[in-house]
Amino acid sequence: MKKSVLTRYRVMAYVTAVMLLVLCTCMVFKYGFGTGEDITFAVSQAHGILYIIYLIFAFDLGSKAKWPFGRLLWVLLSGTIPFVAFFVERTVTRSVAPLVNEPEPAVAKA
Repeated sequence: MKKSVLTRYRVMAYVTAVMLLVLCTCMVFKYGFGTGEDITFAVSQAHGILYIIYLIFAFDLGSKAKWPFGRLLWVLLSGTIPFVAFFVERTVTRSVAPLVNEPEPAVAKA
């Protein structure tokens, strides 16, 4: 597996996790204090788009690492629970790192 597959996943995991924390903070201000409705809307839209990109990269990594469905589902959902994506990213990186150093299997040319 190429290192870029893991790197893309890691970057999007951190970006998605940070955006989710920003979104949670905006929600507290919107519903707790009645301010920041416009910024909450903008942050929620940005998080939604970034989460879709995260899903694509996580699915790509999971399919190349040949994860079982349950593990893939857990990794995909981790971008929706505050703080969990940080821990899941760390676990995924540790488990996938040995696969990154393995050479790609040779493909027979026809």
